[in-house]
Amino acid sequence: MPLNMNKNVFITCAVTGSGSSQDRSPHVPRSPQAIAESAIAAAKAGAAVVHCHVRDPETGTPSRDLGLYREVTDRIRDSDTDVVLNLTAGMGGIWCLAMLRPLPVNAAATDMIGATARMAHIAECLPEICTLDCGTMNFAEADYVMTNTPGMLRAMGQMMADLGVKPEIEAFDTGHLWFAKELEKEGILQSPALVQLCMGVPWGAPNDLNTFMAMVNNVPESWNWSAFSLGRDQMAYVAAAILAGGNVRVGLEDNLWLDKGVLAENYQLVERAGTIIENMGGKLMGPAEVRAQLGLTKRAPVLK
Repeated sequence: MPLNMNKNVFITCAVTGSGSSQDRSPHVPRSPQAIAESAIAAAKAGAAVVHCHVRDPETGTPSRDLGLYREVTDRIRDSDTDVVLNLTAGMGGIWCLAMLRPLPVNAAATDMIGATARMAHIAECLPEICTLDCGTMNFAEADYVMTNTPGMLRAMGQMMADLGVKPEIEAFDTGHLWFAKELEKEGILQSPALVQLCMGVPWGAPNDLNTFMAMVNNVPESWNWSAFSLGRDQMAYVAAAILAGGNVRVGLEDNLWLDKGVLAENYQLVERAGTIIENMGGKLMGPAEVRAQLGLTKRAPVLK
């Protein structure tokens, strides 16, 4: 098949994530101030979009605290650096089921809430984009299931539409794209939709190129999409994504390393991705260009 290289590329920086990486690198930001500062530095380095989770400032563990999201949002918006804000809406669907005695669930490790609660920080902060994980899947941990039922996704997608927040479809396998296209048919997703292809996340789509192109070929031609893979494959997927016609995501949510034995900061990963894109003949898009392409409206700081 002929190359369909994207010559105008936007970079998303996934700043901190919700994985247990907080004790594996001193550069994984924990506090709202550190998360916002890392996001702003990434934007200055060339990221047009920053994708943010929040963490407990003391322990670094993932959090859904509205106050933490509000502080991160306010700090980014109050800065003099323009960037498109993308908040996760993926928290609150975790079931932990032991093999021999699955019920009752492991209450300490389970974080299961309803659609309205999962969207509370989105309604509070009104980012330009928020994520919609379009399917249930087993993650790497033995008893961890990330639960996203069709009914839950329809409800959350409709809330995003009503709030004027652009959903970013997180597709971890081809079936997730199938359901996203169904949401478009039902009028919950507006076309052109925005998709993030999540490669190499156990146990979703493996990150081999045959699977990657199967994912790409299942994205409707009119939709906008980005892709990423994990760890040492992060930069290889920068090249693969733009060669296949998409945009790219890098950041400490997906990869802690700049080089062998060298821990990265977010802005360094963005700089390296930008160098790859430009050396391949591409041009980095700024946040204003991304808003125009995706149909986003820049949000002013929310009045307290």
